[in-house]
Amino acid sequence: MASSSSPSHLHLFILFFAIAASSLLSTATSSRASPADTAVGGIAAKVYNKVCDATRFAGLGLNMTEFRYCDASLPYADRVRDLIGRMTVEEKVGALGDWTDGAARIGLPAYRWWSEALHGLSSTGPTTKFDDLATPHLHSGVSAVYNATVFANVINSAASFNETLWKSIGQAVSTEARAMYNMGKGGLTYWSPNINVVRDPRWGRALETPGEDPYVVGRYAVNFVRGMQDIPGHEAVAAGGDPNTRPLKTSACCKHYAAYDLDDWHNHTRFEFDARVDERDMVETFQRPFEMCVRDGDVSSVMCSYNRVNGIPACADARLLSQTIRRDWGLHGYIVSDCDAVRVMTDNATWLGYTGAEASAAALKAGLDLDCGESWKNDTEGHPLMDFLTTYGMEAVNKGKMRESDIDNALTNQYMTLMRLGYFDDITQYSSLGRQDICTDQHKTLALDGARQGIVLLKNDNKLLPLDANKVGFVNVRGPHVQAPEKIMDGDYTGPPCRYVTPRQGVSKYVRFSHRANTTIYFGGLNLNIEREGNDREDILLPKNQTEEIIRVAKASPNPIILVILSGGGIDVSFAQNNPKIGAILWAGYPGGEGGNAIADVIFGKHNPSGRLPLTWFKNKYIYQLPMTSMDLRPVAKHGYPGRTYKFYNGPDVLYPFGYGLSYTKFLYEMGTNGTALTVPVAGGHCKKLSYKSGVSSAAPACPAINVNGHACTETVSFNVSVTNGGDTGGSHPVIVFSKPPAEVDDAPIKQVVAFRSVFVPAWSTVSVSFELNVCKAFGIVEKTAYTVVPSGVSTVLVENVDSSVSFPVKISFSV
Repeated sequence: MASSSSPSHLHLFILFFAIAASSLLSTATSSRASPADTAVGGIAAKVYNKVCDATRFAGLGLNMTEFRYCDASLPYADRVRDLIGRMTVEEKVGALGDWTDGAARIGLPAYRWWSEALHGLSSTGPTTKFDDLATPHLHSGVSAVYNATVFANVINSAASFNETLWKSIGQAVSTEARAMYNMGKGGLTYWSPNINVVRDPRWGRALETPGEDPYVVGRYAVNFVRGMQDIPGHEAVAAGGDPNTRPLKTSACCKHYAAYDLDDWHNHTRFEFDARVDERDMVETFQRPFEMCVRDGDVSSVMCSYNRVNGIPACADARLLSQTIRRDWGLHGYIVSDCDAVRVMTDNATWLGYTGAEASAAALKAGLDLDCGESWKNDTEGHPLMDFLTTYGMEAVNKGKMRESDIDNALTNQYMTLMRLGYFDDITQYSSLGRQDICTDQHKTLALDGARQGIVLLKNDNKLLPLDANKVGFVNVRGPHVQAPEKIMDGDYTGPPCRYVTPRQGVSKYVRFSHRANTTIYFGGLNLNIEREGNDREDILLPKNQTEEIIRVAKASPNPIILVILSGGGIDVSFAQNNPKIGAILWAGYPGGEGGNAIADVIFGKHNPSGRLPLTWFKNKYIYQLPMTSMDLRPVAKHGYPGRTYKFYNGPDVLYPFGYGLSYTKFLYEMGTNGTALTVPVAGGHCKKLSYKSGVSSAAPACPAINVNGHACTETVSFNVSVTNGGDTGGSHPVIVFSKPPAEVDDAPIKQVVAFRSVFVPAWSTVSVSFELNVCKAFGIVEKTAYTVVPSGVSTVLVENVDSSVSFPVKISFSV
């Protein structure tokens, strides 16, 4: 067809085809400047890095100097006001979906918002486009990109308890993202990370998250977001400055807000589920990671979830969105719906019998700024799907359901974010990034190191591991994941990896294989057919055929075997833990493209395992004691429901507790303090009541607790932990600090993580680790009233691992 086209039509076709691969590019009115090699059939087409490029405007027959929104000397707010002021109401409505229409008459190109970067650049969504290795002839003369760095899944990274690692991964991903953007193959806005707390061990998306502790999840969010967004020298604004103008490397998005952790369980789906949550659990567990992400991470976007919360769809709840995220926490950015969450209000939840126009208006007025639809897909009849707000927005305006000013507010939040990203002006320090900055040796090394840090040693009888490759010589490898394909090792929300190493390939770098060997390694576990988005688990067991095969293999082996488990969520492997013929168990999660090397490095001792479980691994009978639909974290006595997570469950059905993890050595703790006492002055009116256990005889003090929100919270408790490596193998070790509330306080957490740090300790050496705990943050608990308070009495600081435990009391009293 190209041969029969006129030159002008051919040029337009080339531009359209080239920029169709990127969410940031329009057709012939592309927003991209600074040429990069993009071509179709070997013919180069110009790519633009910014909207405000005089050449691009001239190509549209426009004079850029006439458009104040392109005047870089003006404040962002003035420029955005000018841009929105030039748009018709129809053009504004067209900008409310994730695949915007743009407005060519004023120089505004189309933009695609939806990109994913959960643990590396993902091909999920319409924006990030990798080239196809099967058709290299189409990329002649083009900067073709076939892959990107695929890091271990988030649950693996969380097991490292290493904040430096988390931030480094974000920095690497954002560098590759910016490089893809420069080549017209990717976007600037990424809807990652997933920071929902894993409340139930059956949840199918545990692999995507940092685990079950709200504080750990929140710290992961802060570090990953900072890695994705922060530009050196611009980590914060100057005193008195406007945080809405802080430049961003890429835009991250903390999702899915709020109380979302059920996908599809016994006919309860995320589209229809109403999460009945009490206010204490909302503050203490479901909202805390998001609050940390916004307040401490300064994330530029939050995604609301499909489910309802106490009867109201999360994406139409003004209290959750406008009041909490934007006003109380101070979001500097935009709020986006999970994809088709607004449509779900009418098609699935049938909330209040709302029409499409009414649901669209309700969401926008509640604080939603952008509607993610699936406009890049077709429905079952082959018709293009449409974003809900762009479909029903004009009807909502015409029927008086929605004000044009509501749309202006949403677009202001959108375009301010794009201004900060350099979408209109470019960010020069990243302009030169390109193909050479993707899959670098540095990034592949980081992926390998991250995967190794996340592996957890669960069992090691008689020091079976590490294996000595010189002594072993040959091994027998068995199990369904010996040559696990990319989709198993990489997990979900992924793109093609720089290179892919199977477990067998990793082991082959150390030893040869033989079915008659004395040492057997069995690679088993789960896959995305069992646990994934949209699919919760029926039980927390291995597939029955695997369990039976493992037992047979172990029985037949002359020596105890090694079991390597690939999974996101925990698995009841009691049969293996209790079987003396299974000598060692490793959990490797879904370790990414470098996973095979990482597993082998741990098995053969090149890396001393240091991971600690970010999830409680329950025994299977635990799940029969309560349904997934029960949102309570604390035990529910009237139903006989046990508590959830390590913070509220203290029963017998735990196989491996939160924070569990062995090493090839022993790490022993010592502290130099026997305790401390604090008397905190309190301003009048800030004392709060405290719930005490029945039977507590001592009278409550005059000030039982203080309200954290009304206190300056400057008091701290400092201490050192000496970590001694009692063996001949050096290694990293995550030191996890817990606090325990006073014993007399009712319904408080058993303990809670308040700090952690990963340190390397050489063989037979001691390292001192310093901690400074803010009293409000470390000793605060959430009362039944949903106030966060610091209780008077004796709290405890606890540091423990499998081999060692130390603690000291902290007596807190208040003077009024």
